[in-house]
Amino acid sequence: MNYLFIILLIVLLGIAFPKILKLIKHKSLYPFMPYKYNFRRRRITFSKTLQLLNERNAKILVETGTSRNGLKGTKTDGGATIVFGKWAKENNAKLHSVDISKDSVQGAQKAVQEENLQDSTTVHLGDSLDFLKNFNESIDFLYLDSYDYSKTDIEIQKKSQEHHLQEFILAEDKLHDKSIVLIDDCRLPGGGKGKTVVEYMLKKDWEILINAYQILLVKK
Repeated sequence: MNYLFIILLIVLLGIAFPKILKLIKHKSLYPFMPYKYNFRRRRITFSKTLQLLNERNAKILVETGTSRNGLKGTKTDGGATIVFGKWAKENNAKLHSVDISKDSVQGAQKAVQEENLQDSTTVHLGDSLDFLKNFNESIDFLYLDSYDYSKTDIEIQKKSQEHHLQEFILAEDKLHDKSIVLIDDCRLPGGGKGKTVVEYMLKKDWEILINAYQILLVKK
C-alpha cells in the first residue's frame, strides 16, 4: 500500500511540476495589468517604477523607442507604451512615446487605440534626439529604450550606448529632483543600452535603485 501511495505521489508530482514551474516563471503586474500578461525580467523594475510614479504624482512621462507590438510583446520588449500609457490614463497624466520607425509607430498607435489610451498617450514619429531637444515640458519619468542593441556587433553596441547617453543629456535640463529614469536592455553583452549613460548619471548625483535587466535610477 505504501509503495502504491509513493508511486501515485510521484505520478502526480510529475504531472504538476511543469505547471508549477510555469507559474513560478510567470511574472505578472496583476492587479494593475491582467494576470495573463507575463513581463518576465522587467516585472521587478516595472513594478517599482509604477510605485514611484504614484508616490511622486508624476504627470509627464516620456519614452524613447515605442512598443511596436503593444501587449503582444510583454515577454520580449515589455509593452511599456501600454503599461505606462494605462498608468497615465488612470492618473490624469500624459505619456509621449517617440520612435524613428514608421512601422513601429503604426504598430504602437494601433495598440494604443485598441486599449483606448489615445487621450493619455501620444506616439510621435521622429528621431528621439530631435524630439527631446525640442520638448519644452518638465519630465517626471524618462524611459530610455530606443536605438536597437546587438549582442554581437560591438560597433552597434557603442552606437546604441552613445545614443542613449545623448538622449539623457538632451533631457537632463528638463528633469528634476523627483524625476525617475528607467533604462531598458542593460543586462546584455558589452553592458547593454545603459552602460555609458549610467556611468554619466552616477557622476551627476543620480543613484541606482534597481540594477537588473533594466536599471532604475533616481536623484540622491
